[in-house]
Amino acid sequence: MHAPVTRPTTAAPATWAGEMRATLGLAAPLVAANLLQMGVYAVDVIFVARLGTVEFAAATLGVYLYSIISFALLGLVGAAAPVMAAELGRRRHAVREVRRTFRMAIWLAVAASVPFMLLLANGETLFRLAHQDPAVAVRAGAFLDILLFAMVPFTVSVVMRNAASALGRPGWAMAVTAMALGLGILGNWLLVFGHAGFPALGLEGSAIASVVTTCAMAGAYAAILTFDPKLRRYRLFGRWWRTEWSRMAEIVRIGVPVALTMTFEGALFGGAAFLMGLIGVVDVAAHAVALQIAAVSFQVPLGIAQAATIRVGMAYGALDRVWIGRAGAAALVLGIGFMALTTVGLWIAPRLVVSAYLDLHAPENAAVVPLAIRFLAIAALFQLFDGAQVVAAGALRGLQDTRVPMLVAAGGYWIVGFGVAILLGFYTDLRGVGIWIGLASGLAAVAGLLLWRWAARDGFGLTPAPVHRK
Repeated sequence: MHAPVTRPTTAAPATWAGEMRATLGLAAPLVAANLLQMGVYAVDVIFVARLGTVEFAAATLGVYLYSIISFALLGLVGAAAPVMAAELGRRRHAVREVRRTFRMAIWLAVAASVPFMLLLANGETLFRLAHQDPAVAVRAGAFLDILLFAMVPFTVSVVMRNAASALGRPGWAMAVTAMALGLGILGNWLLVFGHAGFPALGLEGSAIASVVTTCAMAGAYAAILTFDPKLRRYRLFGRWWRTEWSRMAEIVRIGVPVALTMTFEGALFGGAAFLMGLIGVVDVAAHAVALQIAAVSFQVPLGIAQAATIRVGMAYGALDRVWIGRAGAAALVLGIGFMALTTVGLWIAPRLVVSAYLDLHAPENAAVVPLAIRFLAIAALFQLFDGAQVVAAGALRGLQDTRVPMLVAAGGYWIVGFGVAILLGFYTDLRGVGIWIGLASGLAAVAGLLLWRWAARDGFGLTPAPVHRK
C-alpha cells in the first residue's frame, strides 16, 4: 500500500554531489563515534586483563553478554531515528511531532531496559548453564551485578544521540563518545588498581567505572539537547510525562525487527567463535584477529548506514521518490566504495594488517599468523558483503521497512551462513577456512536480497506514490 499523498515541503539537494556531501557530512562524525565506542567497550577488558586469567575471562564474558543485549536495545530504540527523520521531511508540525517521538522513545528505552537488567542480575546462573568454569561464572556474575546499572543510561543515550544526529548535530555523538573513552580509561585506572588514593576494587572497580561513564554520557547528551541553540527549539524534554501510546507502538513496530536482526547477526558471529573452538585453539586465535580487523573497518559502513536511515527517512517524509533514490544510492556508493578499498588493501598487504595485532616473528604465533592471513583473504570479500548489507538495511529502515529485512537476515545468516559454515568446517578439510566461507556466504545472501529489495522498492510499495501537482 502506498503512503498517503500530500504535497512535499522539504527540498532535496539539487545535485548528486550535493547529496553525497550531505550524506558524508552526516556519516563522518557517526563513523568516528562508532570507532570510539569500540574503544569504550574494550577499556574494561584491557585493564582487567592485568588482574589474572579468571578475572580476564569474567570481564570478557560479562562484556560479551552485556554487548549482545545493548545492541538489541540499540536496534529497538533506534527506530525513533527514521520516524523523526520522516517528520522532519514532512515539515508540518515537525517540532511537535519530533518531540512526541523522542519522548516515547525515552519511555521505551527505560521500560525495555528493566527486564534485561533482571536478566543480567542472573548472570552467574546463565554462565553456569552455558557450562562455563564455575570460578569464572561467579566473578562474571559479580561484574554484571554492577554493570547492569549502565543499561538504562546507555539506552537513553542512544535515543538522545539519534535525536541529535537526526536534527543536524551528528558531531556531538563523536564528542560525547570521545569524552566517554577518556573517562572510562581514567575510571579504570583509578578504581581497578587504586591509584590517586582510590581503593583498588579490581573487577568490580571496572564495572563501576563503566556505570559512571555511561551516566556521564547520558548527562552530556541531556545538556546538549537542552542548551544547543539548534536543538533547544524542539524542547525535547517538555511535557515528558505525557503518553503517546500510538507513537510508542509505531517505534516498537519498526524497532523490534531491527533488534532481532542485530541479534541474529551478533549470534552468528558468536556461533562461529563456538565452532572455531571445536576445531582448535589456534583457529580461535586466528579467528579473533581476523574478526577484529573486519570489525574495525565495518564501523565505516555502519556509520554511513546510520546516515542513510536519516537521509532516506527525510526524503520519505517529504514524499520525494527522486530524493529517496538519490539518498540511498549515495550511501551505497560511499559504503561499498570504502569496503572495496579495504578489500584490496587486505589482499595486497595482509601480513602488514596482521602485524598490528600479532608479533609476526614470535615463536608462539608461528601457527596463528599464516592461518589469520588465510582468514583475511576471505574476510576481504566478507566485509565487502557486510558493508553492502548494512547500508542497504539502513536505507530500507529510512523507508520504515524492517520486517522483511529481519526475515532475510534470519534466513541468510542462519540457514545459509551457519549451514555452510558447519558443512565446510566439519565435513571437508577446510576447517576454520570453511567456517569463514560460511560467514561470507551468509552475508552475501543477505546483501544480495536487501540490495534487490532496495532496487525494487517502488514495486514493493515501500515508497510514497508520486505527487500530482495541479
